[in-house]
Amino acid sequence: MTVFSPGFSGRPDRGAGKSGIPPGQYVTREFPVLSAGPTPLISLDAWRLELKGDRGFARSWTWDEFRALDAEEVTADLHCVTRWSKLGTRWTGLPVEALLAEMEVDSEFVIASSYGGYTTNLPLVDLLDGKAWVVFEYEGRAIEPEHGGPARLLVPHLYLWKSAKWLRGLRLQARDEPGFWEALGYHNYGDPWREQRHWRD
Repeated sequence: MTVFSPGFSGRPDRGAGKSGIPPGQYVTREFPVLSAGPTPLISLDAWRLELKGDRGFARSWTWDEFRALDAEEVTADLHCVTRWSKLGTRWTGLPVEALLAEMEVDSEFVIASSYGGYTTNLPLVDLLDGKAWVVFEYEGRAIEPEHGGPARLLVPHLYLWKSAKWLRGLRLQARDEPGFWEALGYHNYGDPWREQRHWRD
């Protein structure tokens, strides 16, 4: 049985309607927690990040190997499909393109998978050129499990459900394949600026 975390029921901040945020959004200082299931608790000793491709290429990192890579700081605005936006969030992580550097890539799509079974689909181009990261710190501290720790995907130009929490792997493939929320009617792409919340949008 699928378990859904409670939705955010707080009141919008006075920043609601602030220019510079996507239509239909309001600004919050809080960081609401919404998940499509229970929060998995992942031991760092057991954690792995795996990359897989259509050509059978596979690469994986342990936690120590991943943390030994050159990380960067990222400041990004977050936009949730449930209409809240949180501005100026600070993260530390690895650009996805750096993780793909040793792969010969000719696929067009990526499936991000999580510990706990969650998946979401993205065009590969939306993970390149400084558009996406695998992050492990939020506001200078390890990411709390409820927010996707130990590591999560961060794709801030799309609605937040595309930024898969508890990231386990990225699978590159030639064809698109709807993920968890997409199969339930959420938009296949999820651009907040175009309010692509559902398939009909």
